[in-house]
Amino acid sequence: TRSMSKKGCSPDNSACEGFFGRMKNEMFYGRNFVGVTIEAFVEIINDYIIWYNTKRIKASLGYLSPMEYRQSLGLI
Repeated sequence: TRSMSKKGCSPDNSACEGFFGRMKNEMFYGRNFVGVTIEAFVEIINDYIIWYNTKRIKASLGYLSPMEYRQSLGLI
């Protein structure tokens, strides 16, 4: 599905581009995926996304993981 924003409107895509840039830096560069099956690769990406959304420490959240931050606010 094509993006609904007009061509060249980068703020619309900045969150996704930021995430994928971070993912490439943190998990792809410096690794060799030769011989890794597609199924194993999908599992690696899923594990990264779960880690990113729950355990990754962020300065903007007071050096808490997203889960710790949500717990501190009583959201979970």
